[in-house]
Amino acid sequence: MISVIVAGFNGSMGQKALAMIDQADDLNLVGVYNPHVTDLTPGTYRLDPTVVVANDRAQLPAADIWIDFSLPSGVYANAQFAIDHGIRPVIGTSGMAEDQQVALQRAADAKGLGGIIAANFGVSAVLMMKFAKEAAAYFDHAEIMEYHHADKLDAPSGTALNTAKLIYDQQGYDESNNPQEQDPLGARGGDYHGIKIHAVRLPGFIADEEVIFGGAGETLTLKQSTTDRASFMKGVRIAIDAVMHRQNLVIGLENIL
Repeated sequence: MISVIVAGFNGSMGQKALAMIDQADDLNLVGVYNPHVTDLTPGTYRLDPTVVVANDRAQLPAADIWIDFSLPSGVYANAQFAIDHGIRPVIGTSGMAEDQQVALQRAADAKGLGGIIAANFGVSAVLMMKFAKEAAAYFDHAEIMEYHHADKLDAPSGTALNTAKLIYDQQGYDESNNPQEQDPLGARGGDYHGIKIHAVRLPGFIADEEVIFGGAGETLTLKQSTTDRASFMKGVRIAIDAVMHRQNLVIGLENIL
């Protein structure tokens, strides 16, 4: 039996994680965490009476896995706490700086602790990132469009930024843009080593991404759509099983698929 803590348990993704755990025969929810809750009674959240509801990490019990769907402002401290206490982190919250991710990798690796930080747990999104990296070997120019729900706090999305990183790593150089271009309104989007990223935030979307490659006389478009957050739980489950047998922390679900 694998014991699990869920941070950000009463958010939309946290609720999906709780449902996934409840349906699994080999997962046992032992604690949930949100620093903003004031009622610590499990029954208030329709949880088993044995589950610890915490608004202070020090209140939490020991566990095997820390699933994090919290907020960008708290995820780094959450992951640090998990690693310090020998809990394998499965981090789905985006917004961490690159140096923070590196620091968490070093801390987990030093303890021989498996873990993952994933920009996206959707299998279709992860495969799209893998395909984008492959395509980048044959195209010199790419732009990324990402579409998310209006309540998303960070932009660009972690998925879009990770896609840009994979493209840049494959190409090995900064993409060139028109030096005469004028963009007083910022309509050309964000810029990662010359790769433009455009973030759309509208009701009706959950999480979609499109990568467009352009070459002489041709374009290639890769696109994935998420219509239900429950789809992310397949990737979370894959991650849980993987980190239980690893001694290091990896960045990206694509590295364990």
